[in-house]
Amino acid sequence: MKFEELSLHADLLEGLDAIGFKEATPIQAQSIPLVLANHDLVACAQTGTGKTAAFLLPILNKIIQKDPEDRKGINSLVIVPTRELAIQIDQMLEGLSYFTPVSTIAMYGGSDSASFSQQKTAIIQGVDIIVSTPGKLISHLNMNYANFDSLEHLILDEADKMLDMGFYDDIVRIISHLPKKRQTLLFSATMPTKIRKLANEILHEPEEITISITKPAESIVQATYWIYETQKLPLLHHILRVHQHFKTVIIFSRRKDEVRSLHQELKNLGHSVRGIQSDLDQQEREDIIRDFKNRQFRILIGTDIIARGIDVQGVDLVINYEVPGSVDDYVHRVGRTARADSEGYAFTFVSERDQQDFYAIEQFLGIEVTRFDLPEYIGEPPAIQAPGERRRSTGKKGNYKKGKSSKGHSSKRE
Repeated sequence: MKFEELSLHADLLEGLDAIGFKEATPIQAQSIPLVLANHDLVACAQTGTGKTAAFLLPILNKIIQKDPEDRKGINSLVIVPTRELAIQIDQMLEGLSYFTPVSTIAMYGGSDSASFSQQKTAIIQGVDIIVSTPGKLISHLNMNYANFDSLEHLILDEADKMLDMGFYDDIVRIISHLPKKRQTLLFSATMPTKIRKLANEILHEPEEITISITKPAESIVQATYWIYETQKLPLLHHILRVHQHFKTVIIFSRRKDEVRSLHQELKNLGHSVRGIQSDLDQQEREDIIRDFKNRQFRILIGTDIIARGIDVQGVDLVINYEVPGSVDDYVHRVGRTARADSEGYAFTFVSERDQQDFYAIEQFLGIEVTRFDLPEYIGEPPAIQAPGERRRSTGKKGNYKKGKSSKGHSSKRE
């Protein structure tokens, strides 16, 4: 569906054209008319489906059609789990609203006193849209100058992640300061019981949308290497050195100390690489993400903090240095590649201790993910023992240039 078919204001269409958005994704095509019609909404959609624009566009459309005299105070509040997601949404807002008079501000932890003062001024004087993490908004609420009487829209983005991070009480507290008569939109990658409970508590007769969220995009070529811990770094170096056609690479690790170690090791081996994790200050993290988007370096290493909140187009390869802790984390990690229907690659290193976790991922995916053999000089992989029986060999020989994904996609050749 073309955006022109969604009854959006000409100024928004001009902004969409300027940033290269031509056709609405399924979540956008289904959500925008419902939001414009003032329905509360529960939408289940994973990162990479276009959900950010699905709620920003109709909210912006409603704001710019208001009489200027009625645009006083705070109109819309977007609550997100992480500062990275707050920054991403703020950047999206900047692009979409470029040709409109809409005012916005992003609020998150790690900012300096000048930023806090700027946020306070915006809250007191009024701003059309606030994008904030729960903790930062609570900080302002504690000082008793925040007035949300004019609020018309509340959006909870990645609600499942917020609840996983323990923000339920903060969300309930924030909502207690908001008008009961408002439009509420809840977006979540998964829909467990606790999200259903929250939706029942804060939404009024919501419409529901579910976009296929359970499995990675078909355009992602998934593969694994079954490997000892001591073989991981040599294999990683081999992949990055031999296959230079992967111009942008994200490597995920569970632990920030591993991110630091990998960053130093790969840097010493001559790779163009940066690492990002929570010990860096906010400005450093923003600079790293900006430089990666601008292709100033080839390889970004990070924890799951970048799996959900960072939107980087054109990532060629994702490498899981170890198996993610959950299926949901796996889907979000590999979803960093193959954006906008482009082809991408996702490789996972499966060590002895991670084998059972990866079996669970395969069971969820409903496929046996292609297994690539290690280069001969690195050595043999560990024995692969399935629960209760020995795992059958996939029969895939050589490296990924000669293999096929288990979904039938031919691998890219040099």
